[in-house]
Amino acid sequence: MQANPIRVSHEPKVQYLLRIGDTALIQAQRLAEWSGHAPQVEEDIALSNMALDLVGQARAVLTQAGVLEGAGHDEDQLAFLREERDYRNVTLVELPRGDFAVTVLRNTIMASFFKLLWERLAASSDAELSAIAGKAVKEARYHQRHAADWLVRLGRGTAESKRRVAKALDDLWPYAAELFASDAVDEAAAQVGLGPRWGDLQEAWAAEMTEILGASDLPVPPATPFLSTGKSGIHSEHMGFILADLQYLQRAFPGGMW
Repeated sequence: MQANPIRVSHEPKVQYLLRIGDTALIQAQRLAEWSGHAPQVEEDIALSNMALDLVGQARAVLTQAGVLEGAGHDEDQLAFLREERDYRNVTLVELPRGDFAVTVLRNTIMASFFKLLWERLAASSDAELSAIAGKAVKEARYHQRHAADWLVRLGRGTAESKRRVAKALDDLWPYAAELFASDAVDEAAAQVGLGPRWGDLQEAWAAEMTEILGASDLPVPPATPFLSTGKSGIHSEHMGFILADLQYLQRAFPGGMW
């Protein structure tokens, strides 16, 4: 027996929360792939802990999305039973794990973004979302500090580490633009005080990333016209493989609990 997929409301307030919850969820799934494979035992544990933090954030936000939707969907149903096009994560987090330089750079980009987002969400008109942000911002600050420290070590390390992190920067940087592409969902959330337009975070994010990249002896890449589309449900070819792993158990054993 297989579980049938669920359909989720397209109400802007629900979609806004799905963007946050799905981005944290898929980022966690990618980080979890390092379990048992990190270059140091301590880093293995650190990456696994950060993945758990992100899963916790995803669970809390998806639960609140289900409450606002009012259709009775819980966190597990929203995490495991949607079709690919109903996921609203940014494309950057679904790209392959890559080498350690890719993970360090992606963590730096995403933790810097999440830290700024959670700081603003602490003042949300939604009391539950505000409470979630109050806890999550502490985790995001640690994630950013940890990733930035590694980026400096790689950027100022050996010729090989610098080559790898420079390639990761070239490959990943164009995908960061999607984080700040505001649309009607963001505008509706901002109008009711649910959360900021993600585009409003770009200036502060760029300032922090410029400082971190400078300390790493890495240049800030020029902007490109490329814009990925994960937030609107149009994903890369990698997303289906992630969902195959993520959803297998609940699809094969509907309602399974442990």
